[in-house]
Amino acid sequence: MKKLLILSGKGGTGKTTVASAFVKFFDNYIFADCDVDAPNLHLVLAKENKPITNDFYGLEKAVIDEDECIGCGECYNKCRFDAIEKMVTSFKVDEFACEGCSVCHLVCPVGAVKMIDDVAGELMLYNKDMIFSTAKLKMGRGNSGKLVTEVKKQLPADTSERIAVIDGSPGIGCPVIASISGVDFVLIVAEPSLSGMSDMERILKTANIFQTKVAVCINKYDTCVEIAQKIEEYCKDNNIAFVGKIPYDKSVSKAINAGKTIADVDCKARDSLMNVFSNTVSLII
Repeated sequence: MKKLLILSGKGGTGKTTVASAFVKFFDNYIFADCDVDAPNLHLVLAKENKPITNDFYGLEKAVIDEDECIGCGECYNKCRFDAIEKMVTSFKVDEFACEGCSVCHLVCPVGAVKMIDDVAGELMLYNKDMIFSTAKLKMGRGNSGKLVTEVKKQLPADTSERIAVIDGSPGIGCPVIASISGVDFVLIVAEPSLSGMSDMERILKTANIFQTKVAVCINKYDTCVEIAQKIEEYCKDNNIAFVGKIPYDKSVSKAINAGKTIADVDCKARDSLMNVFSNTVSLII
């Protein structure tokens, strides 16, 4: 099975909107949402079913046993992350500030500080009428790259010619790097703005490190035709496949607000995105 990853160098370019429509355009429903910090693909594609859920464990966190704590303050004095809170007669660990370094555990003279496995997020798998893998990272946790890997592992490892659509995270950080690893093709959704073009160049460089096939499309190209042309020229000058551009269409916002994808409505954006879809698939197969 081949994996198509949809990325953008920044948030708000329409990456998830494109990904959700691609899922509908394909005959088979195999997809994933690797934006584990703020997953939203399920809002339009998995509303009817309940997922199978599993806890995701990240780094260990410190916990202080108040019954054993003698209130010496060694943990409080040695913590470099200000994660120890002073109580009346003992101390308490702030789970959101704790980095799991275990210094408090090492310096405690009576062993009142324990390092325990921390539930850093939740893995979800919908497999009734579709195969949809996603997850949500808890606030303040730093294991997004590892959780993304677990999301991808939940997809079926078959050898068919089916194509799985993966909605990635914005930016070029750990979750994006984990998303790119092992995929067959990356489609970058660019925004026709100065920051959008700069971020597109950054994500192209990131994808190039993995030697992954890449293509670019422009969403809402007519909001700034001048920069849209610069993006096309950049792709041409750097031998990057350009698969099309999508116009700004108010019907898209109405569809998303109604819990639908672009593929569910008859509008000019849908027609343009279908052309982007066809051009992208021809490069994958």
